[in-house]
Amino acid sequence: MEKEIIEQTIKSLERNHFEVYFAKNRQEAKNIFFKEIFEKIKPATISWGDSETMKATGILSEIEQHPECILIRTFQDGYSRAQKTYWRRQALHADLFVSGTNALTRNGQLVNVDMVGNRVAGITFGPEHVVLFIGTNKITDNLEKAMERIRTIAAPLNAIRHPLLHTPCQKTQTCMNCQSADRLCNTWTITEKSFPQKRIKIILINEPLGL
Repeated sequence: MEKEIIEQTIKSLERNHFEVYFAKNRQEAKNIFFKEIFEKIKPATISWGDSETMKATGILSEIEQHPECILIRTFQDGYSRAQKTYWRRQALHADLFVSGTNALTRNGQLVNVDMVGNRVAGITFGPEHVVLFIGTNKITDNLEKAMERIRTIAAPLNAIRHPLLHTPCQKTQTCMNCQSADRLCNTWTITEKSFPQKRIKIILINEPLGL
């Protein structure tokens, strides 16, 4: 990703009231999270939305080493649908919610699509603090390109990594605007600005990460 594009995106995000940190790689992103954000917030409860970028930083295993923090786990092997729904609702009360984003525009807009809606709900409302880990490969020119990226890259790849789901995009590797009961693209959100200011903190990582 060109330096000029990254710098423009950071300026746009800051203008849109997001708190932005830039990391050269995932290890630096992890250091920024714990040294500059986690220690300042001192969250008592933490939850997260599914994100391959966030997982790549390894923060969850380290958070587990902090006994003072309660982890609200919204998906685990053996959870029933009712249990998943219950804990997803509890996650909206967390002090800190961590996740990623499907796409980011150069104008500083976050674009996401969700199957259930719990991830985008955590980003838009509920938790006092939100930290999003975003690789520079997620930067797009505008909203149209952001949605195109999701339809042709993020959503199909996400469906493929869930083999128990059955959607046409798993075979076509592009959105078919399907009527499948397992459809992932149910709720779209565009976050233009962070409200309150700096509630959403973004760690932009200069690596191609996530889907």
